[in-house]
Amino acid sequence: MRALLILLLLAGCAQAPVAASKLLSATTWTSSDASFGGFSGLEVSDDGRSMTTVTDRGIALVVATLERQDGIITGISNATRTQLPNPRGRIRQAWADSEGLAIAPDGTLFVSTEGRHKVYSFAPDATRATALPQHPDFPKLQSNSSLEALAIGPDGALYTIPERSGRATRPFPVYRFLNGAWDIPFTIPRRGAHLMVGADIGPDNRLYVLERNFTGIGFQSRVRRFNMDGSGEETLIDTANGTHDNLEGISVWRDATGALRITMISDDNFRFFQKTEIVEYRISD
Repeated sequence: MRALLILLLLAGCAQAPVAASKLLSATTWTSSDASFGGFSGLEVSDDGRSMTTVTDRGIALVVATLERQDGIITGISNATRTQLPNPRGRIRQAWADSEGLAIAPDGTLFVSTEGRHKVYSFAPDATRATALPQHPDFPKLQSNSSLEALAIGPDGALYTIPERSGRATRPFPVYRFLNGAWDIPFTIPRRGAHLMVGADIGPDNRLYVLERNFTGIGFQSRVRRFNMDGSGEETLIDTANGTHDNLEGISVWRDATGALRITMISDDNFRFFQKTEIVEYRISD
């Protein structure tokens, strides 16, 4: 039995091939607004000059400009906040714990929540939330550890991944919503103590997942990349403890040179000793 446990632990800690990455910037974003913070989902525009993020206090979108010099983020400006309505069309400050964000080409917003274990859609005019049907697994997901990661593919399919898989040796299920129904087209392996917090499908049509490990004195962040069948696992970013704050949102895009960039945002949990950080890396194809 002891030998079996050792083998399982070693399998869970096995390292995927590592691709080259370079940290370009780490920018602290501040505001005097009491509602500022708690950002969990992120989408960056194709030109890298604007971002849309969602806060996990209720469902509120914040759109802002990413100021750049020679392609490097130097500041954040022109932030606007929009509180999104609940399914009854009413504005409530804390009607859901939003986590993941995905935006369709037609402007439709999708937000995943972990308190209600649901994914909601919002028309571009954001007048009302519509709950998507639930997969049978969703109501059984762990409280405060469910639908953290959300991404949308070029075919309009939505993908969501829970923060926890239910067991350290159990892979993360990747849920797909397509043609009005959920399925699980593939799973991705758990590696060590990291848990799932964000996802995006890059312009290379590969799945990028952001994972976090809270060590008790700081955070370790990791980004892995997969083909859309779960194969081809690569580790792109794997930070030491305390390198960044609590990174939870991820967006992947190409810059003007054709290089892939990963932009991430941290959730400060509305705590004075944490910070909202915008972090950006350049990675190899």
